[in-house]
Order: sequence, then C-alpha cells, then structure tokens
Amino acid sequence: MKVAIYGSRRQGNYLSRIVRMLTAMRQSGMEIIMHSKLYRHLTSEVPGTIPVDRVVSDESFEADVAVSLGGDGTFLRTARWVARKPIPVVGVNTGHLGYLAAYNIDEARQLVEDLMTGNYTIDNRILLMVELPEKVLGDFPFALNEVAILRTEYASMITCEVSVGGATPACYQADGLIIATPTGSTGYNLSVGGPIVEPTAPVWIISPIAAHALTMRPLVVSDTNDLTISISARTSAFLLSLDGNSHSLPVGTEIRLRKAPFVTMVIHKKDHKFIDTLRNKLLWGV
Repeated sequence: MKVAIYGSRRQGNYLSRIVRMLTAMRQSGMEIIMHSKLYRHLTSEVPGTIPVDRVVSDESFEADVAVSLGGDGTFLRTARWVARKPIPVVGVNTGHLGYLAAYNIDEARQLVEDLMTGNYTIDNRILLMVELPEKVLGDFPFALNEVAILRTEYASMITCEVSVGGATPACYQADGLIIATPTGSTGYNLSVGGPIVEPTAPVWIISPIAAHALTMRPLVVSDTNDLTISISARTSAFLLSLDGNSHSLPVGTEIRLRKAPFVTMVIHKKDHKFIDTLRNKLLWGV
C-alpha cells in the first residue's frame, strides 16, 4: 500500500508521535510518500532518519491513501494536493478541533491496522467549481468547504445578486456572502448562523454575512443548480475566497458556480456516524 502524507508544520509536541506513526506504517509494509515541506520540517526538528520512501512537492504522484496531519485547514490543503486524483483522504488530528479528522495522533496504530485491513468507510464529498471570465484562480478553481465573497476593509457593504438555476431569489446586501458545500456547513457557514447539513446531502448553502436586512436569511438549494453571482459596491474591488485562499477581483465581475466534475473521498472509521461527530466535536446538545 502506498500512503501519501501531507501535514502542517505546526506540530508542536506531536513530532515524536508522528515518527512512531511513520515507523508503524513502515513495519506494516506501507510505502511512504511525503510532501517536501513536511519532510524538511521533520528532518530539521527530529534527530535521526525519517522513515520515508519518496519525497514529492506538487508534482504528479500515485498513492492508495492520503493522510492529512494537522487540523481542518490542513485537511483542505491535503484535498487540494490530491486534487482530481481518485485517492481517499484520512485526517489525523494534531490541530485544535479536527472536525474533518477521523483519528487522533494517539490512534496512529489503529489507523495503520484499519488501512491495512480495509476497516473503514468512505464518503464522497462534492466540491464547488468557480468559473470566471479570466483565469485568475490558478489550476485549482475548486472549494471543498466554501466560496466566500467578501467586502474589502474600506467598503461599507456589497450587494450580491444571486441567480439560482436562472431564477433570482434575492439581492443580498451584506458584508459578504458564503456559498458552502455540505462539508463546509460546519465551518465559516456555521459561524454566520447558517444551517448544519449532513455532509453527503446534495445541496448548496447560501448564507449572508452580517446581512443589512432581517429578511435576508440563509437558503439551501439543490446542487443540481448552477449559481451566478453579480457583485456591486461603492469600491472598485471585492475579495473572492476559496477555502480561505483569497483573490481580489474588480466589482462587476460575474461569478459562476457549479458542482465540480470530481469528488473528494473522505475516510472515516467503520462505526462513524455524523450525529456522533456533532456531539463529540461540536458539543451538540451539551
């Protein structure tokens, strides 16, 4: 089995446990591929040899599984690293919340055993694809969590005219607008009062940020709809953020959103249930 590992360099006290996890993988016969940034960090911080078979950057690679070492932000970057490859991603939490992670770093041996025996389940998570008149988003214009349209620091508000499948339900006057996937419903969307959605539900969530009218409420629509958003504001620019990666765009730019032609495959423990995650990590009902 080939395992590709991407990780945050902010590992703090977890370095020795990460090495033990890599050693357990090697002893189980796994071939270990690691992103160069994490490898350089580990070799600079940990004495001795790091058990890695191949070091890669962003070039093409093949693997059976990708392991994300860190928090939820690292998981999103791992999904971006995997991109269109049909490689399932499993999160190992060494961050703060780790909502997307299936394992804690102290469960590394269980992770290795589960991967070797196939004792896990996989969810297919949809992504948003962003289409712009100009190619300013690079080679990966996709978001696993959300696309956020934000005012600049000098603007009082922005107006987002949203078209859903050709119909216009609302013009949102607000500090910004979030279009979230079900995976992202527990992220930025939740912090602005948007609904929590089961992660495999076939929907998009449209949530205003600090709406300037009480009638502007979050809206859930089918992911079969294409969305078109036109921006107007008193300033000349606004920010477009894909999973936290921001780009400045001129006001008047038309943004088109649709479902990506591929999914991100997310690994969970065999007994995983969405409601249990809400209780254990978001303290739902406590």
